[in-house]
Amino acid sequence: MKNILVALDLSPATMHLLEVSRALAGPLGSKLWLVHVAAPEPDFVGLRTGPQHVREHRADVLRKEHVEMQAMAQELKSHGVNAEALLIQGPTSETLLLEAERLNVELIIMGSHGRSGLFKALLGSVSEQVLGQSKVPVLIVPTNDRN
Repeated sequence: MKNILVALDLSPATMHLLEVSRALAGPLGSKLWLVHVAAPEPDFVGLRTGPQHVREHRADVLRKEHVEMQAMAQELKSHGVNAEALLIQGPTSETLLLEAERLNVELIIMGSHGRSGLFKALLGSVSEQVLGQSKVPVLIVPTNDRN
């Protein structure tokens, strides 16, 4: 396997997902594409027309997420794993699937928080959506933050 996409939500479960990904990619010599899909701009604000403090706050959040992603990639590199970090804005499932195709990955690794009930009914599950629409295998890693 040459390319593996690791979908990260920057939750407390991220470190566990990175450990699993590193354990898999290392022996295979695979490149890990760490992908975080940041929330799209709120429709009611819009980055161009919203108040300055809203734009500054959003830019600050994106900068912090970018720095965090780069640090994760650097940590993997220090362990001999070829890793690249990408931060992209957009609808989560669709964006992950588009990136998987663009990067020509052979596997998608993502975590599952195990949410159910009303949360899942209202918002759906990103892992279920990706699993249902992916053209490549998807490895779902259960995380420790299950409700």
